[in-house]
Amino acid sequence: MTIPPEQHAVAHFLADLAGRPPTETHISAVFIGADTVWKLKKAVRMPFLDFSTLDAREHFLRRELEINKPAAPEIYRDVVAVSRRSDGSLGFGEENVIDWVLRMAPVPGDDFLDVIAVRNALTPRLLDDLGDCVAAYHARLPPVANRDSPAALVRITDGNVRSAIAAGLPASDVAAWQKTMHTAIESRREWLAERSTRGCVRRCHGDLHLGNLCLWHGKPVPFDALEFDEDLATIDVGYDLAFLLMDLDCRVGRGAANRVMNRYVARTGDIAMRGLPVFLSQRAMIRAHVLKATSQDVSPYFVAARDYLDPAPPVVIAIGGLQGTGKSTLARALGPELGAAPGALIVRSDETRKRLFGVGPEDRLGQNAYTPEANTATNRAVIEQARLAAESGHAVIVDATFLDPAVRLDLADMARQIGVPFLGVWLKAPLAVLEQRISTRKGDASDATVSVLRRSAENDPGPGDWLAVDASDGVRALEAVRRAIPINRR
Repeated sequence: MTIPPEQHAVAHFLADLAGRPPTETHISAVFIGADTVWKLKKAVRMPFLDFSTLDAREHFLRRELEINKPAAPEIYRDVVAVSRRSDGSLGFGEENVIDWVLRMAPVPGDDFLDVIAVRNALTPRLLDDLGDCVAAYHARLPPVANRDSPAALVRITDGNVRSAIAAGLPASDVAAWQKTMHTAIESRREWLAERSTRGCVRRCHGDLHLGNLCLWHGKPVPFDALEFDEDLATIDVGYDLAFLLMDLDCRVGRGAANRVMNRYVARTGDIAMRGLPVFLSQRAMIRAHVLKATSQDVSPYFVAARDYLDPAPPVVIAIGGLQGTGKSTLARALGPELGAAPGALIVRSDETRKRLFGVGPEDRLGQNAYTPEANTATNRAVIEQARLAAESGHAVIVDATFLDPAVRLDLADMARQIGVPFLGVWLKAPLAVLEQRISTRKGDASDATVSVLRRSAENDPGPGDWLAVDASDGVRALEAVRRAIPINRR
C-alpha cells in the first residue's frame, strides 16, 4: 500500500473488514467488502488538493457524499468516523476520531463501464442509455450565474500545460497545443459567454469518463464526481459530456462516441457543437498527462488533443424516403465518418417531434402530434438544429421523410446560405420490403405503421433532383452515398 504512515492503522483495520487489500489511486484507498465499500482519502497534499488534515478529509468526504448521492442514492450510504477505543482497538464512533471514511454499496467489477468497454460489450442500447443517463444528470443541476467560461477554460488550459510538462510530455508539443487552444477559446468567447447566460454552466460531475460510470439495476449511473475543486466542476454541460465522448472516441471508437452524442442531443436539444473541438481537446490532454504520470501509454490521447483542434470540414446531408427505407440506419453508419469529432450531428425528425412534445424518443405519440401545425413546428425545429450545428463547423445529417418538397428546398437553401456543401439523398425500395421492415421494427423513435406507409406511398414525390439510391441492400446503399459526399472525409 502507498498509504501515508499515519493512516496505516486505519488501513489495516479497513482491510481486515473487507478481507482484502485496497484498490488505490494517488488520492484514495477503496476497501471492497462483501456488502460494504469503505473509501479512505489519503492524507496527502498536492498542487490541486489538500487532504493532509483530518478536518479536510471529513469535509471532502461529506462533500463527495452530497454531490454523488442524488444520482446514485443506493450506492452512496454515509460518512462515518474511525475511532480509537479505550483498549487501543479501532472501530466506528464519534469519540477519539482518527479518520473518516465514506461507506458505499459494492458494485460488481464487471459492471463498471470501462471494464464493459474492454470486453466490447457497449451495445447500441447501452450507448443510448449512456446518453439518457448524462442528459438526466444534467437536467437535475441548477444553472450557475456569472461564470466567465472563457477565462475558466484558459485557466484549465494553463493548468493542463503545467501538469503535462511536469508529467514529462514533450514541452514543445505542449506549448504548441497551448497556443492553438488559446486561439480556439478566444474565437469562441462570445459563444461561450452566451451559453453561460442561457444556463448551460452548472455544477457538473467534472470527471465523467467511462471509469466513473457503472451499471446499477442494469442502467448506467455516474459516481465519483469531482468533489475537491468547485471551479473545475462548475463548467458548461457540453464540457462535462465531452469527457465521456472523448473517452469513448479514444478507447472504443468514433461510432460509440457519435451515438452517445446524438442520443444526448435527441434528449436535450442542446447544440454545443461549436465548443466540441475545445472541450474534447482539453479532456484528451487531461487524460494524456494523468496516464503519463503513471507511466502508461498516452499516445492516443496526446494525438487526439492536437487533432480535435483541427477538425474536418462540415457538410449537410439530407436522407429522405418513405418510412422503412432505412434512413436512420444509413445516418448512423455515416455519422461517425463525417466532419469534426465525434462525427455528424444526426437530426432525426422523429426524435425532434418527441422532444417538442416532451416525451422520450421511444414513447408513442397520438394523432395530435401529426397535425399540419405539428408537422410545421417539427420541420422548423429540424432545420434550426441543422443550421446551428452547420454554422458551428459541424457536419449534419438530417433524417426525415422529406415528403414535402418545400422542406427539401428550405434545408438546401440553409446550407447554401452558410456556405456548407449539401447532398440530398432519396432512398427507395419495393413497398413489400418496406412493409416487412416496419412490421418487425421494435424500440424505434418512429411511430409509423404499415397503414401510414401505404398512405405515404400513394403520394410519393420521388427523388426530384436528389440522389436516388436503392435501399433494398443497406450495404450497397451506404457505399453509393459515400461516393457521392461532396467533401473529403477523414
